[in-house]
Amino acid sequence: MIKNIVFDFGGVIVDIDRDKAVQAFIKLGLTDADSRLDKYHQTGIFQELEEGKLNADEFRKQLGDLCGRELTMEETKQAWLGFFNEVDLRKLDYMLELRKSYHVYILSNTNPFVMSWACSPEFSSRKKPLNDYCDKLYLSYQVGHTKPAPEIFDFMIKDCNIIPSETLFVDDGTSNIHMGKELGFETFQPRNGTDWRAELTAILEE
Repeated sequence: MIKNIVFDFGGVIVDIDRDKAVQAFIKLGLTDADSRLDKYHQTGIFQELEEGKLNADEFRKQLGDLCGRELTMEETKQAWLGFFNEVDLRKLDYMLELRKSYHVYILSNTNPFVMSWACSPEFSSRKKPLNDYCDKLYLSYQVGHTKPAPEIFDFMIKDCNIIPSETLFVDDGTSNIHMGKELGFETFQPRNGTDWRAELTAILEE
């Protein structure tokens, strides 16, 4: 019996537009942004930021070195926000409904630039932050690991005292879903950009 639901953020709760993000970083001066940015797993300083090895200001400085000019925190943040399209309020409302019957968590490979937006009233037209829609957020840059590393899953399991077999893990990344299955989670892999609410409801009603 499912008691807990763990959502990915980008690609599930909020749709991801990688091409838009690439263009945003190119505008900053990062000419090779297309080879540096990935939907699911970053590399180089982007990965170091998501693992918490670089803080926001260190990343800004190093990105500025790559771009050949000094960047502000705000323009760096806006480039990261290029990944995201408008927030679908129907998904947020659905998550609130789920919280009446389940524990709801978010497990995300992300960074402080994205979360400074998501965990603020700017997140959606509802003027509510992301953390209003879940019991707890588990963020890669705070935990020190990124999915699909088992360590980030293990941290969440221990911290919120959940049993994987009683937990539905929802993620659009294939490697993340594979790790979830290995660790004993029930899994659901929606496609980025889709309305997965009916499918998820059907899974929960099985």
